[in-house]
Amino acid sequence: MADGDAEAEALWYVGPGRAEIRRERLSPLADGMVRVRALHGAISRGTESLIAAGKVPASEYQRMRGPYMGGNFPFPVKYGYATVGRVEAGSDALLGRTVFGLHPHQTYFDLPVEAAVPVPPEVPASRAVMAANMETALNATWDASPLPSGAIAIVGAGVVGALTGFLCARVPGAEVTLIDVNPAREELARALGLHFATPDSAPADCELVVHSSATAAGLATAINIAGDEATIVELSWYGAGIVPVPLGGAFHSRRLRIVSSQVGKVAPSRRATTSHRQRLELAIELLADPRLDALLTPVVPFLDLPERLPDIFNRQNGVLCPLIAYP
Repeated sequence: MADGDAEAEALWYVGPGRAEIRRERLSPLADGMVRVRALHGAISRGTESLIAAGKVPASEYQRMRGPYMGGNFPFPVKYGYATVGRVEAGSDALLGRTVFGLHPHQTYFDLPVEAAVPVPPEVPASRAVMAANMETALNATWDASPLPSGAIAIVGAGVVGALTGFLCARVPGAEVTLIDVNPAREELARALGLHFATPDSAPADCELVVHSSATAAGLATAINIAGDEATIVELSWYGAGIVPVPLGGAFHSRRLRIVSSQVGKVAPSRRATTSHRQRLELAIELLADPRLDALLTPVVPFLDLPERLPDIFNRQNGVLCPLIAYP
């Protein structure tokens, strides 16, 4: 299995609501590549649920391609971008190292050496699967530019929302409230050192609001709780959906701003000094805090994924970051 021909198993989305494990053969390892045996992975519930449902807009087919995606939208596609594994062949410098790769869900895979990002010893492989989520949250925080001593609200306590709140709370004097319709998320907020509120009890006049619930109701809440001349960072991605935005009432008189944030490009404030690789390395380093284990849900065996995905994608089940364990 080291560096000759090898057989791997990969998860493919093959139709609306349908996925399967497919066997595929890896070619002999090429120069400049490393072969990785997967240890853990994670499902990105927001993005992958839209892909599994076939809801990627045709206009976004190219931009939504993952770095090592297989197939083509809408189906069949091999998709994912959160796999942590151990290097078994290739670069001597990386041999035996635990690395993160933006690779689909697959038992063995090859990566260019520069795309295999070493995981520091202080970050467990299981927690490192959130590197892509943390990278998105980090980019959103750069886009948001939170100021010290400000009231900050995060609407939507999913993984990216919670991580964004976690990062914003590092700003001196910031008062960060995690807002979600599920009152059980209060336990998560406390674990991360954040305040919590449901939409009905959300704080008003926030200087900064980050919206990550991917719902029209959540976006309305974000607009309603923003203070005068506040910024609302829209971090949700709706796929092919059309979402109503309540721009009536006092939206204009309060001079609110809605700013999009997306991880595909480094935030403008850091683009001149920070590469994609450097941003990802920093995101992995930020996962050293053990409190972040609160985001990981019970382990799902890789081979059980096709059967378990419908429940994982169910918005009502309370799942945060589904952790994949490879055989």
